[in-house]
Amino acid sequence: MKYKRILLKLSGEALMGKRQYGIDPERLAEYAEDIKTIIDKGIEVAIVIGGGNIFRGVAGASKGMDRVQGDYMGMLATVINGLALQGALEDIDIPTRLQTAIKINEVAEPFIRRKAMRHLEKGRVVIFGGGTGNPYFTTDSAAVLRAIEIQADVILKGTRVDGIYNADPEKDKKAIKFNTLSFDDVLRKGLKVMDTTAFTLSQENNLPIIVFDMNKKGNLLKVVSGENIGTVVNV
Repeated sequence: MKYKRILLKLSGEALMGKRQYGIDPERLAEYAEDIKTIIDKGIEVAIVIGGGNIFRGVAGASKGMDRVQGDYMGMLATVINGLALQGALEDIDIPTRLQTAIKINEVAEPFIRRKAMRHLEKGRVVIFGGGTGNPYFTTDSAAVLRAIEIQADVILKGTRVDGIYNADPEKDKKAIKFNTLSFDDVLRKGLKVMDTTAFTLSQENNLPIIVFDMNKKGNLLKVVSGENIGTVVNV
C-alpha cells in the first residue's frame, strides 16, 4: 500500500445516490464495503463528509437566512451523515468513532486530536463531523485541517467525476482530464479542486490531494495501492 493513513473526503450529495435529497442506504452500504477493503489491508482511515444532501448554509443565506445560522444547520447535517455512515460501517463489523467539532455528547465524542490518532492506531475508522465548528468554513477546509492535525499522508477527495478536468466533463464532452498537477498548475489554470482556503492550507503543508470517482467499486483500493486513477495534485 502506498499510503498508511488517509483522510477520505466525501460530499453530502454523494450519499443521495439516485435520490433528489437525503441518504440512500444502498449507496451507504457500497461506500462501507469499499472502505472495508482498505481497512483489511491495514490502512488507517479518517473521513469527513459534507452535508449538502440535507442542508447547505450558503444556499440558505442566498434566500435570506442568516449565514451563520445556516452554516450551523449545515454542520448538524454533517453529523447526521456521519451517524449514518457510522451505522453502515458497524453493520459490517468495522469499529468506528464519530467525533464532532461542536459538542453533541449523547451521540459523538468531541474532537480531541490525540484521541483521534489513538483510535486510528487501534484500527478504528474516525469520522469527523461538524466541519471546523465555525461558520464560513466549508467541509473541504475541515478535511484539510483534520488531515494535517492527524498527520495523514494524503487527502482522497471522492467525487462522481474521475478526476480534474479543464472544464465540467458532465457539460463539455471535449473536456480534457489531467493525470497530475502541481499546486501552482491548479492556481495558474484557475481549476476548481477545493475552495481557496482549503486548497491554500493543503499547499502550505505539502499535503497531496487525489480527486477520483468514488462511485466506481474498487477505486478506493486502487488509489491507496498507488494505481494511476483520478488526478493527483502535489508539490
